[in-house]
Amino acid sequence: MIAFLVGTTAELIKIAPVYHAIAARGTTPKIWFTAQHVDEVADTLADLRLPEPDVWLVPREQAQGLRTPAQVPGWAATVARTAWSMRTRLRATLAEDGKPPLVMVHGDTFTTPYGALIGKRMLGARVAHVEAGARSGSLLSPLPEELNRKIAARLTDIHFAPTEREVGNLGSARGIVVNTEANTAIDAMRLAIDAEPPVTGVPEKFGLATLHRFELISRGDKYREVLEMLREHGTSRMPVLYLAGGPERERIARLGLEGLFDDERFIIQPKLRYLQFLPLMARAQFVVTDSGGLQEECAYLGLPCAIHRQRTERLQGIGSNIVLTELRADVLSDFLNTYETRRVESTLDRYHPSRIIVDTLAQLGYC
Repeated sequence: MIAFLVGTTAELIKIAPVYHAIAARGTTPKIWFTAQHVDEVADTLADLRLPEPDVWLVPREQAQGLRTPAQVPGWAATVARTAWSMRTRLRATLAEDGKPPLVMVHGDTFTTPYGALIGKRMLGARVAHVEAGARSGSLLSPLPEELNRKIAARLTDIHFAPTEREVGNLGSARGIVVNTEANTAIDAMRLAIDAEPPVTGVPEKFGLATLHRFELISRGDKYREVLEMLREHGTSRMPVLYLAGGPERERIARLGLEGLFDDERFIIQPKLRYLQFLPLMARAQFVVTDSGGLQEECAYLGLPCAIHRQRTERLQGIGSNIVLTELRADVLSDFLNTYETRRVESTLDRYHPSRIIVDTLAQLGYC
């Protein structure tokens, strides 16, 4: 039996095509959810045609989602207590179809090493890591993602690495290392890209911004700087749409930056569900983000994109349509002035990583 142990909407998005590909082989995987995210989980599951999680490792009535690092210890303790109390049931579930038990984790969230630890040490299963091997080269940037990846690598038996670079990063890692040639996000994107975007009142041509990482919004000076630059660009050249979640809006209010936004040139709107966001992003002239996931998606689409963070663990698109700003205002300014020259051909139909993952699992006897 295969169980996906995940905790965020982004993880659900990226495991969805793998889940469906496994199910198509006649094996129905389980989803065990740590509730790192709670908002929009039901909508995301519905959009992706995924079932309700079989297990909530934070009792559903208590689940609130993580908004600050201070919440992590309490969340981690709750997940550990729940998994321990359910360990007999979880072990039985993994053994029920007579095939080798496998727990699959994804990416670099807090759930990634924690899920690997639960699968390996508590449940005695083998662990597979989707999107394995990414490295920035610094434990402190991004924090905690780099540490999460390194811990997970030590507990993983099957490493599904997106490119040859990540394969190389895993070096002498024990277990099986498989190059999936791309991130599974590309399979999820194909499901969403042609839908009609639901946002109304958006100009025909616009730039898109999503800035949400703690690394940025916790630094008031840097957060103010990038928002002021986007406001200036929106006012003088092309409207900019900023999709902001609750923590970003709280930070904007605390810094007194609400006055930067209007309804015409620098527009703030709530975040969108994935299947609503992708068609909107595909219409944008450029993207400014601090999301590694969006970096990859823009790379596959050939869409000009500035990654506004100190470091990135991903190389997709860097030096082509993707610019890493290193949080420098001059680099971001140059991107905003030259983005038209950076659009390149889409590679969306070139890769099928979920197929490689499931073929490998079938060869190993898991499905």
